[in-house]
Amino acid sequence: MLLHLYAVRHGQTYFNRYNRLQGWSNSPLTSSGLEDADRAGQRLSKVSFAAAYCSDTTRAQETVRRILDQNQSENKPEPVSDSHFREQFYGYFEGQDMALAWWAAGAPHGAGTYQQIVDQFGLAATRDFLKEADPFGDAESDSEYWTRIAGGFALIAADPHLKDGDRVLLISHGNTLLSLVNRFGGGRYDTSCRPSNGSVTVFDFDTEAPFERALQVQSFNR
Repeated sequence: MLLHLYAVRHGQTYFNRYNRLQGWSNSPLTSSGLEDADRAGQRLSKVSFAAAYCSDTTRAQETVRRILDQNQSENKPEPVSDSHFREQFYGYFEGQDMALAWWAAGAPHGAGTYQQIVDQFGLAATRDFLKEADPFGDAESDSEYWTRIAGGFALIAADPHLKDGDRVLLISHGNTLLSLVNRFGGGRYDTSCRPSNGSVTVFDFDTEAPFERALQVQSFNR
């Protein structure tokens, strides 16, 4: 079964505005964030969705609600919130200034910024280095992160109401979208910075393929 996933980054939050790491933490949408969600809703207003999924964070739940409120389809899906769709967990560094957190993660390896870590060691190292720097060891490693994310896609694939060719709305997060495009984009897209709040990235999802081959990026909108 091939599904078309419309993955929207949630609207801007106060932590986004203050440039703080925001994984499993909840931070309300700003007024700009509400506008982000509404713009995405307008853009997708004529797309008929067979299902809608989001993480169980308030920013994702508010975004999906505002998008579906504007949808013109006769039958709108009831969104499913699930922890598998959460952003990367930053553990001890949740809510910390991004620059300080990535310095703590990368400096012991000679890379003082997020981009320097990516350039020198790859995207997976940003997770592993942060877990290494976490004094409690709570931050997700790269393998822990992908195991959880794969569980979210398994949840969509198991939806008995979906059929081949259906369109599915997925409210996602900046680093998760970046990671998915980096992994499944075949090197065709610039992943040097996160997609903007309210942006829409489209994937084709082969529900019968192993996760490492299940997604194909159709468009990545920054």
